[in-house]
Amino acid sequence: MIFYDYWRSSSAWRVRLALHWKGLSFDRRPVNLAAGEQHGEAFRAINPMGQVPVLRVDEGGSPELITQSQAILAYLEDRFPSPALLPTSSWERARARQMAEMITSAIQPYQNLAFTDYLAGIGVGEPRRVTRHFVENGLAALERTALETAGTFLIGGAPSVADVCLVPQLYTARRFAFDLAPFPTLLRVEAACAALPAFKAAHPDAQSDAPSASR
Repeated sequence: MIFYDYWRSSSAWRVRLALHWKGLSFDRRPVNLAAGEQHGEAFRAINPMGQVPVLRVDEGGSPELITQSQAILAYLEDRFPSPALLPTSSWERARARQMAEMITSAIQPYQNLAFTDYLAGIGVGEPRRVTRHFVENGLAALERTALETAGTFLIGGAPSVADVCLVPQLYTARRFAFDLAPFPTLLRVEAACAALPAFKAAHPDAQSDAPSASR
């Protein structure tokens, strides 16, 4: 497998977490988003959206490309079901996917640089206020939702797709200087995740393209 990645992309980080959790070997290909490599013709041929992550897989025929973190996570869970990133019961599996979707659809897109730059470009004053509104409201809803199922992790005693989405989200929230104190359940789960080897290996600071000051 070839994985197109950027050290600080929260979307790519989710997939890195799943790859490390499942103990999979992969060839990591950093894409320098800060330098605009994602907009070049070479990368647009791989993903017309000009985004990471991208996973290239070979199932015995011609290589195939998968984009969007949730699609890649679903592929990895189908193809490599153990160790699992989904609980065993149908309801808990749905709840794990629900919380993952709350992060990836209702929180993370509003903090993307492309979104805030577009708002500024069309004359929206203080675009970070828009980001703050959606991120803080989304995290508050996630905290309330997590109270129903959280044990050591968001769903009981094992990490799930919800946790691999949570950890990058809280990291990014800190970059934006959000106050995370109102979300004690999320912080407790994050701390439990941080102690796991797979989560340590997937951390942005551990990646080859991370600036030396971050390591």
